[in-house]
Amino acid sequence: MNRTPGLSVRIKLTLSYAGFLMFAGVLLLAAVWMFLLRYVPDRAMLYNPDDRPRNGVFPIRSALLDVFAPRAAAVLAFLLVFGLVGGWLLAGRMLAPLIRITSATRMATNGTLSHRIRLPGRNDEFRELADAFDTMLARLEAHVAEQRRFAANASHELRTPLAISQTLLDVARADPNRDINEIIDRLHAVNTRAIDLTEALLLLSRADQRSFTREPVDLSLIAEEATETLLPLAEKRGVTIETHGNITPAIGSQALLLQVVTNLVQNAIVHNLAAHGTVWVNTSVHPTTVALTVENTGEQLAPELISTLTEPFQRGTERLHADHAGVGLGLAIVKTIVLAHDGTLTLTPRSTGGIRITVELPAMPPHADRQPTRR
Repeated sequence: MNRTPGLSVRIKLTLSYAGFLMFAGVLLLAAVWMFLLRYVPDRAMLYNPDDRPRNGVFPIRSALLDVFAPRAAAVLAFLLVFGLVGGWLLAGRMLAPLIRITSATRMATNGTLSHRIRLPGRNDEFRELADAFDTMLARLEAHVAEQRRFAANASHELRTPLAISQTLLDVARADPNRDINEIIDRLHAVNTRAIDLTEALLLLSRADQRSFTREPVDLSLIAEEATETLLPLAEKRGVTIETHGNITPAIGSQALLLQVVTNLVQNAIVHNLAAHGTVWVNTSVHPTTVALTVENTGEQLAPELISTLTEPFQRGTERLHADHAGVGLGLAIVKTIVLAHDGTLTLTPRSTGGIRITVELPAMPPHADRQPTRR
C-alpha cells in the first residue's frame, strides 16, 4: 500500500516530549512571575541615609521584569534543547523493541519464518506483543511446513493414478489384441480412485476454510445415518456394528459432520479383524460438550503410530487399493472438520487391540430454539 512519506514515530515522540517540557516550563515561569507580582509592590519610595524620604519613587516591577525576562528566555531555551535531545534518546530507547519486531516482520515477509524476536526483559506491552508475534511465527512456520508436506504428498498421490492410466493406454496402443474390457475396467478403477482423491482434497480445503453454514444437528441421528449407509460393507466383511446414545444436540454442518462419522465408521470397519470384528458407535452429552466415540477391534497399535494417523496420506496398515481402502485422507479430513467446528479429536489404542476415537464438539446453547435437523 503506497503512503505519503511522513514524520517517524521517534521524531513525533521527541517533539511531543520537548513540547510538553516547554509547556511545563512556561507554566512554571508564569507561576513564579504571578507570585512575584503578588508580593512585590509596583513602586517604592527611595530614602536617603538620614531616613528622610527622597523626592521620587523607584519602579520595582519594571526593573524586575528587565531582570526576569532574559533569564526566563534562557531557561526556556535550555528546556527546548534538553527536551529535544532527551526526548530523542528516550524515544529511541522506548521504540527499540518495536524496531526489533518490525525487523522480524520484514524477515517473515521475505519468507524467513524460523526467526524469533525473543525480546528480553520483564513483561510489558512490548514483550506481550513480541511473545504473541513469536507464537504466531511458530504456528505459521508449522502450518507452512504442513502445507508443503501435504502438497508434496497430494502431488504424489495424484500422480500415481495418472501414471497408471498412461501405462494402461500405452499397453493398449502397443498390443491391439489385448482384452479391451480388462483395460477399461482397470482404467475405471484408477479413474474412480483419482476422483475420490480429488473430492477428498476439495472437502479438506472447504473444511479448513470454514466455508460452511452452522445449524442445530443431532449427532445420534447422524451416527444412525452413517451406520445404516455402511451396514452392507460391514456385513460383507463380517463386522458387527453396535450403536448407542441418546439425543446429542450440537451446532455445525450436517453434511460435514456426516462425513466425519462416515469416515470414522468406515475406517473402523476396514481396519478390523479378518472375521468376527466389532465396531462400537456411541454418542453422549456432557455439561458443555457432546461426544461421539467410535472404537473397534483389531490389531495392536503402537502409540507412536496412533499420533501419525491424522496426518494426510497416513494409513494404520499396509497400503491397500481394494474396495473402500480410502485415499489416505479419512482421518485428516475428520481432524480438519472437527477443528473447524471448534472441537477436539482424541485417538487412543485399545488394550485388547483396535483403536478408540473420540470427537468432542461444543454443545448446542440452551437458548437455541431450533430443533436439530432430521434427514
